[in-house]
Amino acid sequence: MSADVNSYQLATFAGGCFWCMVKPFDKQPGIIQVVSGYTGGHVENPTYEQVCSDRTGHVEAVQITFDPEVFSYEQLLDLFWRQIDPTDDGGQFADRGHSYTTAIFVHNDEQRRLAEQSKRSLEESGRFDKPIVTPILPAAPFYSAEDYHQGYYKTNPLRYQAYYTGSGRAKFLKERWKDGNRDSELQTRLTPMQYEVTQNSGTEPPFRNEFWDHKDEGIYVDIVSGEPLFSSLDKFDSGCGWPSFTKPMLDEQVTDHVDVSHNMIRTEVRSKEADSHLGHVFHDGPKPTGLRYCINSAALRFIPKHKMEEEGYGRFLSLFGQA
Repeated sequence: MSADVNSYQLATFAGGCFWCMVKPFDKQPGIIQVVSGYTGGHVENPTYEQVCSDRTGHVEAVQITFDPEVFSYEQLLDLFWRQIDPTDDGGQFADRGHSYTTAIFVHNDEQRRLAEQSKRSLEESGRFDKPIVTPILPAAPFYSAEDYHQGYYKTNPLRYQAYYTGSGRAKFLKERWKDGNRDSELQTRLTPMQYEVTQNSGTEPPFRNEFWDHKDEGIYVDIVSGEPLFSSLDKFDSGCGWPSFTKPMLDEQVTDHVDVSHNMIRTEVRSKEADSHLGHVFHDGPKPTGLRYCINSAALRFIPKHKMEEEGYGRFLSLFGQA
C-alpha cells in the first residue's frame, strides 16, 4: 500500500551546523526529505554569509518531511536531543554565535505539547548537570540553504567526517549519551584492553596480542555481542602484528566508516550489532579480494571448529566442509 502524502508532516530543528544534523535523520525509516536551511530571522532569502554574520537573526536548521505513521514526532525529538548539547546557549561545540544555537520550531499545538513534554523529561532525567536552554519556538519562514550545503555528508564524506570529529561534536555525543548500565556491565565483563579497543577505538600493541599468529581452525566473533565476524579460512599472515583477514564472514556484519584521526584518512571497520571498533581495512591484501582487514585481537573471541556446534555457530560448519 502506498503512503498517503497528505499525511506527511514537517519538523524543524536547529542543532548548530546543519551539515551535522542531516545524516542522523536521513537514515531513518519514514523520513521523506531532510533540507538544510535558515529560519527564525528577519531577512528574506538570506545567504550563508549573511546568516554567519549573525545580523539576520537566523539559525542554521534542518526541515524534515516525515511520515508520522512510520517515524513519530516523539521519535524525532528523541533523536534531535541526541545530536546536540542542549545546555549551550552560545552555539554548538566549535561553532559559536547565534546562528549556531539550538531550537525546536513547532508547526502546531500538538508538536508544542510533545516538545515541551520531551524537554521536561530530559530535564528530569539528570543526564545534564546544567539547565536545558534549547527554546521551543513557533515555526517561522524556512529558507533552503545553497545547493552545496545539501546532503553534505554524502557529497563531501571526508570533509564531513573531519568536521564532525574535529568540532568536538562526535566526542561529546558519544560520552554524554553512553548507556551507563551497559557501560558498567562492559567494564565488568571485558578486560581493560578489550574495553579500550571496542568502546574507545583503541589499538593494542602489534605482535603482543592474542591472535596475531593464531592458526587454529574456527571463527572469530565479536567479544561484546558474539556476532560472527571472521573465519580462520580467510586469515593470513600480513606481517603487521595484528590478525589479518581477506574478508568478513558476512559482509552485513561489518560496517565501514571514514576515520580521519591521527592526521590520516583510513577506513575503520565496526561490528554492526554491538558497534564495536574492530580495526581498519586496507587495499594491500592478497587476491582475490585485495583487502586486508587489520583487526584487534581484543575485539575478538575465537570459537574453535570443534566447539562451534556447542556454542550455537553450527550453521557455519559448512565453511569447513562439515554438514
